[in-house]
Amino acid sequence: MSSKAKKLFLVLTVVVPFLAYCVIYYLPMFKNAPYKIGEFESLEIKWGEGNDLVNSYNSATGDYQYLDGKDSLVKVNVKLRKDDILFLHSKANELGFWNFPELIANGGTDLKTSKVPRYVMRFNYKKKSKEVIFLSDYNEIPKLRGLAEQMKTLLMQTINAAEERYGKTPQ
Repeated sequence: MSSKAKKLFLVLTVVVPFLAYCVIYYLPMFKNAPYKIGEFESLEIKWGEGNDLVNSYNSATGDYQYLDGKDSLVKVNVKLRKDDILFLHSKANELGFWNFPELIANGGTDLKTSKVPRYVMRFNYKKKSKEVIFLSDYNEIPKLRGLAEQMKTLLMQTINAAEERYGKTPQ
């Protein structure tokens, strides 16, 4: 067998089946990704101490309310741009938000009586939603705490940047 024939045989018996396997195996996974940016509808975040989640933002309506430094409730309307939504969706993908547990809290924490600051982050899509409740005192898995903290910070920074960009429009 000549050297060209050996190379061709190698390509046909190893490389082609491997590429076919990759296409057959991975293509359906990418097509059926559970959270697609094209199906995005809205994101919501609520936060506060204990069950008192006074602060909130809803991207579908633009309603944003929060307690300012003087403990007075500020209500404004803030719309996120498509770039902001795309950024947050890709960051959620990158941080593995879709794989976070629904509750990130220390074992034995009673959600009804706990006065620890908590954050409820929710991404809504046409077919499903992902909601994560993150208690800020969580310390069992440091990496998960860091990722949840990072996701919360990204959401807050993006919303605050949009508020500054468009100015405060009281409701």
